[in-house]
Amino acid sequence: MRADCRRARLRSGSVSHEREEAMAVIQHETTIAEAADRLSRELPGHRVEILQGRLTVTPPADGRHARTPTRLTVAFHEAGAEKAGLEFLQGIGIWLPTGEDDYAIPDFSLVEADFLDHKVVRNCYRHDVFRMILEVTSSNWADDTGTKVESYAKADVPVYVIADRHHDEVVIYTDPRGTTYRLRRTFKRGTTLTLPDHLGVTVELPVDMLLD
Repeated sequence: MRADCRRARLRSGSVSHEREEAMAVIQHETTIAEAADRLSRELPGHRVEILQGRLTVTPPADGRHARTPTRLTVAFHEAGAEKAGLEFLQGIGIWLPTGEDDYAIPDFSLVEADFLDHKVVRNCYRHDVFRMILEVTSSNWADDTGTKVESYAKADVPVYVIADRHHDEVVIYTDPRGTTYRLRRTFKRGTTLTLPDHLGVTVELPVDMLLD
């Protein structure tokens, strides 16, 4: 997959013009997977992903963004997720079935307790150990609300939650079929959402907590 690298688009709200030129050079000389690995080393703190054959780079999260996964960690711990045989983690990779080199690094993931036995490559794990994924939108919000909906549905992730700061709402997708989810629920500020029972743990979350 060498020629395709030249057409891979890069997204980053804060990457400088010089870095963009450097990344273009990298893409011409390497495969998209090799370019992703090198960018991860060259841009510490940035999130590098390959979504449907497209290389994306996201700058480090702001304080509000980073706070949401931390609050979820507390909520799942208090709900007894570990006793239910689940782990809740930030920033681990999911290997996606949408392309030869595709992978994503969700903001927050609920996974099976034995996920470490299912590592693929690049610190990514098989998609079938993921019970739930949550993304907090930032400069690349269109990926979270579009490309990743398709990708996570294709990976058969049972529950995908978006804390959509761009539209000021929380969206829960369930029942993946092909490249889409059959069920989509939207929650506005001032309300409380309950995550689906089939996660194996009961968690209620104020929408404002996820958005703020």
